[in-house]
Amino acid sequence: MQWKEITVLTSHAAMDVVAELCRDLGANGVIMEDPRLINEYLDAGIWDATDLIHTENDNIVTVKAYLPSDETLNGKIAALEASVQRLLSEGDIDAAPGKIFYADVRDEDWANSWKKYWHTQKIGDLVLKPTWEDYTPQTGEKIIELDPGSAFGTGSHPTTKLALVFLQKYMSPGARVIDMGTGSGILSVAAAKLGATAVTAVDADAAALEAARENVLQNNVQDIVTVMQSDLWQKVTGRADIVVANIIADIIIRLLGNLTEHLLSNGRLIAGGIIASRRDDVVVAARQAGFSVIDEKTDKDWCCLVIEKEEFC
Repeated sequence: MQWKEITVLTSHAAMDVVAELCRDLGANGVIMEDPRLINEYLDAGIWDATDLIHTENDNIVTVKAYLPSDETLNGKIAALEASVQRLLSEGDIDAAPGKIFYADVRDEDWANSWKKYWHTQKIGDLVLKPTWEDYTPQTGEKIIELDPGSAFGTGSHPTTKLALVFLQKYMSPGARVIDMGTGSGILSVAAAKLGATAVTAVDADAAALEAARENVLQNNVQDIVTVMQSDLWQKVTGRADIVVANIIADIIIRLLGNLTEHLLSNGRLIAGGIIASRRDDVVVAARQAGFSVIDEKTDKDWCCLVIEKEEFC
């Protein structure tokens, strides 16, 4: 099959919004090339082997999406161009430069091109390992084998790293977990590896669900993790000790309205994916819903909050 590779040059603040715009159009694969993150990993020596080099100008992020070259392509391109133009003109988020480029690629090209940007990395006792790399575990390390496919979630993004740090800090063995917006399933698999006895991995996107199911099987945690399709809380039942939502601020604010129905007494919400400029909006919404922030971490322009019912704070 022939695909159209769509490249959008944008800012760190707008990269997730642009990626979501591409997914909304049905993009079968989205890649975010963040030179600042790549430079950080190269300087820290996190990657044992990589062909990537240090970039001097790290202010511009490249978002690449892949759409099938069919009769719907022109309409989708026009819709994306209009959406990016609105981002540039409205001014709520600095999305500059907002330039868009196009190229034709073959099926096998896009399926493997993103793999050069992801290598084995360690976050606490969790080791996130691509399925195509070898790694010898050290004592106490918990290995998570991942093939994200076209779904977001490799652990490279600051939002995912922060959520993984808080999962290790606050989750007790035997806990029940709900992972809202599971993506590739990385947080669900991590919860199972950390001792959860029941994990519900929730997403509305079919590509994400497929990737999550494959990663659950790859890590042999299918007896613990149940993957289900739902629009937020719509089909979710039961309560959990921990709800983790590594999404975006607006969705987290919506989740807070029904959080009490799905959180056990003294349970906690780990809320990630929040751009720093929206942190106060989430805090205010949490207070209005009867919750308070008990812990938080920030990495670059992103923050992750741990939220608990006020009566237990």
